[in-house]
Amino acid sequence: MGELPHFVELNDLASERVGGKILFATDDWFAVAENLLKPENPVWKEEDFTEFGKWMDGWETRRKRIPGHDWCIIKLGIPGLVYGFDVNTAFFTGNYAPRVSIQAACLENDDGFPERTSEMGSAASEEQFEAMKKLNTEAWDEILPMREMGSGNPATCNNILEIPLRKRWTHIRLNMFPDGGIARLRVYGVASPDWANIPSNQLLDLVAMENGGVCVGYSNVHYGHARNLLTKPRSKVMKDGWETARRLDRPAILTADENCVLQVDGSEWCVFRLGHHGTIKEVEIDTNHFKGNFPDSCTVEGAMVVAPKNKRKVSVARMGPIQQGFTGLNWRIILPQTKLSAHKQHFFKGAEVQDIGAISHVRLTMRPDGGVSRMRLWGYKQGTPSIPEEKSKAPKASIPEERSKEKAETQAEP
Repeated sequence: MGELPHFVELNDLASERVGGKILFATDDWFAVAENLLKPENPVWKEEDFTEFGKWMDGWETRRKRIPGHDWCIIKLGIPGLVYGFDVNTAFFTGNYAPRVSIQAACLENDDGFPERTSEMGSAASEEQFEAMKKLNTEAWDEILPMREMGSGNPATCNNILEIPLRKRWTHIRLNMFPDGGIARLRVYGVASPDWANIPSNQLLDLVAMENGGVCVGYSNVHYGHARNLLTKPRSKVMKDGWETARRLDRPAILTADENCVLQVDGSEWCVFRLGHHGTIKEVEIDTNHFKGNFPDSCTVEGAMVVAPKNKRKVSVARMGPIQQGFTGLNWRIILPQTKLSAHKQHFFKGAEVQDIGAISHVRLTMRPDGGVSRMRLWGYKQGTPSIPEEKSKAPKASIPEERSKEKAETQAEP
């Protein structure tokens, strides 16, 4: 596979990790549609069979012997602007879906969808089909016309599909023609909150995925992608975070200063665009699950990037290590170099966080390398959203019901 398009670096809006949900599927005979939304990559179990056939890590329908084709409805966990898809057929080599198309809608709610039972060896009932007819999902906007799929072999399983029209969607209809198997569906995009209804004095996590934050560059994502830092729930496992390879230029013998901060030249970085321009007042750096591989220290910087008026359409900066840390921007320190600990939430506020005014981008730098599970940047919106607002109604920016006001008192390891 050649160079991947930039949109695959964006957030997966359909992942079950962020609330993605299957509302309906025509058939779940060999494997249920919910597998499409797993955040983990699909796996192969050579000897595993069920009473319905070969165990498969994906959605697989029976060989159709009646008119029609199979399809399912997915409610996005985070509504937003969709850039493209990865229809992954991994391990479905002689049984993959030969063709797919995708439709989409922007719905206020899920009223009218029949109750779903996710169960292998089952299919939608006549009553469920009748309920779906009333919703007329076959008339939803076709955002991806019918495309041929590659088989589940490693060289052809990732079917990367970009769409030209970027609008805000809440629901997806995935059509497979006529039947078969798909391992995963990634819906890459950016959340689109209704910023007009968010008061300027409301404290928000301005870099959160659900508030439109997005990764636009990084130095190294060997073990875990930097975009994981923006996910809403706290990480449950180590791989659900940003983790780099060990730097080969680290000193043979390490030394530290009077504050126990290691003296190293090397570092790793990642850059994010905030969902809305704003001022940062509080910072959280969480090293949850990183016990023997947490960074020694970190720094958070901010910069303001204003797009030209003639380029206000939605765009994403070219991503990846070629950006060299976005050195051309006027970076200013928000959180000075700070010592970190293993497997712990670190909270910084007040005098620990420098007020540098409104910013649009942030850069997190870790020294020398290691892993961070989450980053939260609490502040107030100011100026304009980083992405033009859609005319369709959007959800309010996300604010957790409970948020710690003090530094975490517990940690699994010192």
